[in-house]
Amino acid sequence: MCRWFAYISAEEACLLDTVLIAPKHSIVKQVNEHYLPGLYDHKKGVSVRDADVNARNIYFNQDGFGVAWYSNTQEEFSGGKIKGPRPQLYRTIQPPLNEPDFHSFCKNSSSLCVLAHIRMATGVVHLYNNHPFQFGRHLLQHNGSVAHFDQIRWKLCEQMSAKALLNVRGSADSEHVAGLYMTYLGEDWEMQYSVEEMKTALFRTIDTIIRLQIDLKLTQTQPSSLNICVTDGEQLVGIRFRNVEGGVHQPPSLYYSTTAGSTLNPKFPGPLDQSVGTSPNKLHGKHVIVSSEPTTDEIEDNWKLVEKNEAVIVGKDMEVKLEAIPVIAAFKEPAPET
Repeated sequence: MCRWFAYISAEEACLLDTVLIAPKHSIVKQVNEHYLPGLYDHKKGVSVRDADVNARNIYFNQDGFGVAWYSNTQEEFSGGKIKGPRPQLYRTIQPPLNEPDFHSFCKNSSSLCVLAHIRMATGVVHLYNNHPFQFGRHLLQHNGSVAHFDQIRWKLCEQMSAKALLNVRGSADSEHVAGLYMTYLGEDWEMQYSVEEMKTALFRTIDTIIRLQIDLKLTQTQPSSLNICVTDGEQLVGIRFRNVEGGVHQPPSLYYSTTAGSTLNPKFPGPLDQSVGTSPNKLHGKHVIVSSEPTTDEIEDNWKLVEKNEAVIVGKDMEVKLEAIPVIAAFKEPAPET
């Protein structure tokens, strides 16, 4: 499966190089290396929570890369017509470490909100199929797959607004999910909606996908894995979802941290609660990282595993709220092998 990373803060910008490239387990190294605490015992080399964890986590991700970072440049030059940050988007079908331009802008760009994604294609390898997907100020990225997508695609398109459907330029299931999400979020894509509205639109998107599979009698063969991140640059919702009943057969991995970013910021070195910099009152700002895998391992407690069918909701105050995702249709878990 793919891998994705998201950093968001209201007050402490991160240098792209120090969150996307430098960390020991950074997303660019997840192309062919994986670190899955809580799901996999790396010392013993065995799964610890999931009978088939390898099926959804241990893959090479060499089919493309994308990164988006928000800035207020448009607001500053718009004469008041644009309010709030807007994303800058860079995508390539090459592995990220092979791209010299990627290294260049990462060393010279910082942002309060950064999304990055490496792709393991289940369909066509094309620039348009690379994440994140942009709709105005809003972004969506996905790890997993929509089961039976080819069979429900036309029904999925029928549920979208004309505006959203016209903005779907590729063939990937993930971009169609993004179009459906934006249909439910609202017609004004330059507008900032509340984080509750973002969560509701995302939950409704999942609900629609599963219901379409039920209507076409496709729910007895393969479940969907939908690890999705949405943001407007100032708020974020991430989910870890797979519609299979029971504790085994987990979705792809997903973790979050409210402290790991302080170990990565060379501008303000030191622990999260330590005064640093030229001002004695300068503290690390609140931030949240949500990522398919932990990017650091210096402090084990820095990262928490997002549970199956759970949402990570981050409002403007950078407080993390965890919420169960309602599952309207679940697959019966296969009986364990004897």
